[in-house]
Amino acid sequence: MQSLEIANVWDKIKTIEKSCESALKGDALIIPDQPARDVLILDSKQHPAKLGLSKREGQARMLHDLASIELQAMELGLRTLIEFPEAPQSFREELLTVTVSEGEHLRLCLEGINDLGFSWGAWPVHTALWNTVKAEDSLLDRILIVHRYLEGSGLDAGDSLIRRLDGISDAGSVKKIVQQINFEEIGHVDFGSRWYREICRSSGIDPQDDFPSRMTTLRQQLPKRLERINRELRLKAGFTEQEVHWCESWRAGYF
Repeated sequence: MQSLEIANVWDKIKTIEKSCESALKGDALIIPDQPARDVLILDSKQHPAKLGLSKREGQARMLHDLASIELQAMELGLRTLIEFPEAPQSFREELLTVTVSEGEHLRLCLEGINDLGFSWGAWPVHTALWNTVKAEDSLLDRILIVHRYLEGSGLDAGDSLIRRLDGISDAGSVKKIVQQINFEEIGHVDFGSRWYREICRSSGIDPQDDFPSRMTTLRQQLPKRLERINRELRLKAGFTEQEVHWCESWRAGYF
């Protein structure tokens, strides 16, 4: 059984690399409408209120939410490998590495939750990120949605979380988890930035023209993100100055 069909979160982590390798070889893998879960799935509007990060429960809840995001990022990596067998082989091999790294981030979050005296499933989760992508996406669409929009927004939010944790005396271990994830996510977003430009180039597309046009076309698919665009991290992750400026203007005007 491949990872998307496995409910237990720890078993998902254990099997993700093998599932990705199977997809890389072109094995026929099924994409379910929703990936299996061992916890309650609810629309985020129905989730219980959160405590502040000064509380251990608030820190655990934050890691739980982050774990849900990393879980979906891991699953979306496998989904892309299954849905785009025609993508460049080097892209697919690098995506396998990124996907396994998302699994490591998930493991860090789960262990952090346990260390705080809570457990996975203490709160409901959502699958909004999974539902953002569609079978009709082109490869360029998918790269923009997952690796440049969703994960790019994650850089903005992660930096904000780190700053919020700075003034909390007993949040050191939690802060280290968020810092490690946010640092490594720069590479994940850069993966998307590099391959977006490479696939544009090989397809005879000007990425400077394509980026705002494609983002505007996709905006109805994209969940709202309200965090301030982090220019420094976005530039480190391969965004151009023009792209960052466009994202800032779009976020201010659209949301």
